[in-house]
Amino acid sequence: MFESFVTRHWFNEAAKAVWSDAATLQAWLDVEATLAQAQAELGVIPTHAANVIRAQAQAGRFDLDALAAEIAFAQHPLVPVLHRFEALCGEPAAGYIHWGATTQNIFDTASALQMQQTHRLLLQHLGAAIEAIAALAVEHADTPMAGRTHGQHALPMTFGLKAAGWLDELDRHRVRLNSRIAASFPACMGGAIGSFAATGEVGRRVETLLAGKLGLQPAGLSMRSSYDRAADYVCGLGLLAGTAQKIAQDVVFLQRTEIGEAAESFHMGKVGSSTMAQKRNPSTALLLVSLARLLRARVPPAIEAMVRMDEGDSSSTNVTDTMLPEIAVIATSIAETLATLTRGLQVDAVAMRRNLRLTRGLISSEAAMMRLTSAMGRHEAHRILYNAAQQAVSQDVDFEDALRQDAALADLPASADLEGVLDPQAYVGQSATLARETAKRVGAQR
Repeated sequence: MFESFVTRHWFNEAAKAVWSDAATLQAWLDVEATLAQAQAELGVIPTHAANVIRAQAQAGRFDLDALAAEIAFAQHPLVPVLHRFEALCGEPAAGYIHWGATTQNIFDTASALQMQQTHRLLLQHLGAAIEAIAALAVEHADTPMAGRTHGQHALPMTFGLKAAGWLDELDRHRVRLNSRIAASFPACMGGAIGSFAATGEVGRRVETLLAGKLGLQPAGLSMRSSYDRAADYVCGLGLLAGTAQKIAQDVVFLQRTEIGEAAESFHMGKVGSSTMAQKRNPSTALLLVSLARLLRARVPPAIEAMVRMDEGDSSSTNVTDTMLPEIAVIATSIAETLATLTRGLQVDAVAMRRNLRLTRGLISSEAAMMRLTSAMGRHEAHRILYNAAQQAVSQDVDFEDALRQDAALADLPASADLEGVLDPQAYVGQSATLARETAKRVGAQR
């Protein structure tokens, strides 16, 4: 799907490049070369051997098609690579490649490097989305609209408050993912079962030194049977996907013909239908929903992959080695698509005000109830307003007219006068303040 002529444009190009075959091979070679360098510095292998290994660690010197055939024949993903690497290095350096390491050490540490790269890309695009939404929150802090619950008008609010809700969630995801990335993808060099049997105590120092050179944390206890760290970050990406989908579905709803309160950007040549020429579909928002579903569908297998037999289990690592690149690319694509959607979002304040009055005053029933509590209990005020509201709906009259028919409201004290209370724009609470405060707080945390 990443390279299909139909769907390739869905996915972030830079993230795809990080996980390309050539880049993945280069990450393996970088780990092997850095391992040799760290071992040489600690006196485990000769310095001249480490220098040769470093010089030959270039993916461009490998024939990927030939490697694919050899991997299929050997039924092992790294040994054919090592054979080619050994041939490139020659003797005696070839004898010091992969010293004391096992395949999963190389793969896990290389994928940690790649996850760090895609994390930076994701943050770039997530930051752009956050910046765009913060601008919307400030610009529309005072733009009134109908707040909705269960698909129905609830209370008046402002669009700035809605945007602030998006913003606050996305900022929590940014903080959450930033706090997890380093610990979730450490450098692992414990050897065949994580016991450092081949290298002893110095092997642990090699892992720490190698980690520092690669900009990673050392695993410390690099058990091959443990995947909870990576799964933790993947779950964080699943949470991000949930918020992204919620925002996208909000836009889809707001862009409905009958609502028309907001719409994603449009350009001439953007086509909504092969038959209905009038269609301006929310295609970017719908793509975002699709990407979020694709990502979240991969979270359960990542958690399932934590369950591993004994001290090594390729039935689980096969899943994660295949799935992690997909997760990384899709997650980055979600952030990029979210940024595209929010940067181009068009808000129709006129439509928001129009829709705010659709219920002919009913949306202000709580405002009226709170005013009436000065003259009667909340429960009695709710009873009166409930009866008037149902009458307004069944008789198709304004809410205010239905209220005037209630004898209990004939002799209200001045403190309970409903004059002006049914104006929905007067009952948005702290919407504007919350919108501005959230935008300022999130901006300060960048």
